[in-house]
Amino acid sequence: MTTFKLVTWNINSIRIRLDALELLSSLTSPDIICLQEVKAKSEDFPFDAIKNMGFEHIALYGQAGYNGVAILSRYPLTAVEQKNWVGKQDARYISARIFEDIEINNIYIPAGGDIPDPIANLSFAHKLCFIDDIAEYFEQNIEAYHNKKMLLCGDFNVAPSENDVWNHKQLLKIVSHTPVEVERITRLLNSLNFVDAVRKIYPEPQKIYSWWSYRNPNWQTNNKGRRLDHIWVTPEMKDNIVDVQLIKEMRLSSRPSDHIPVIAEIKL
Repeated sequence: MTTFKLVTWNINSIRIRLDALELLSSLTSPDIICLQEVKAKSEDFPFDAIKNMGFEHIALYGQAGYNGVAILSRYPLTAVEQKNWVGKQDARYISARIFEDIEINNIYIPAGGDIPDPIANLSFAHKLCFIDDIAEYFEQNIEAYHNKKMLLCGDFNVAPSENDVWNHKQLLKIVSHTPVEVERITRLLNSLNFVDAVRKIYPEPQKIYSWWSYRNPNWQTNNKGRRLDHIWVTPEMKDNIVDVQLIKEMRLSSRPSDHIPVIAEIKL
């Protein structure tokens, strides 16, 4: 194997969309799948069904009813770690090592509610602090990450660029694209000089989205999307990015997630 395929996908309930996961696996043949919002405790997680798909190695940080992240892999995972930020054990971050020297960090950043005011809306304050905590951790441990091969992926719930949303001006006051969120996510991007794998393949000013609201029945026609799902790599891996695909067909599946899978093919 000279390359591997990594998928990030907010599945919005693993038990509801187990068939969709199997479809994704058969269509794209990924080696690693990073899931967010699995909405299942360990005892409710469909380990056997996923192993039957070929993913023998599973790292899970589960939680009943909401949140939850998982890494599914065809290859052994080591150094699995569940991480917590802002003093909450809310099942939003899991990391593991694969192929001996590549660290995968799978993140589900809080959505932040509807009001972009950290005083009036504690959910928004939590989101900003969550991003700051991770950025500060990387900044303070930058020497430990020097020359390290590392992926940061997941549902970041932030569309940073003007071309990551259907209308930049209209969304400046909408949570996910406000200047304060963009500032925070940019700090995280810069903390270890991460490279945005998706934008390496689809450079600006291309409009690309990974999420369309359930509230919009005409999402295909009006295409009012946002790019909330990301795959970043450390500089040591930037030249290893072969291809990126956004699997829009999954938004057309039965009982779809509002997010689509994003796939990166990466050289070892």
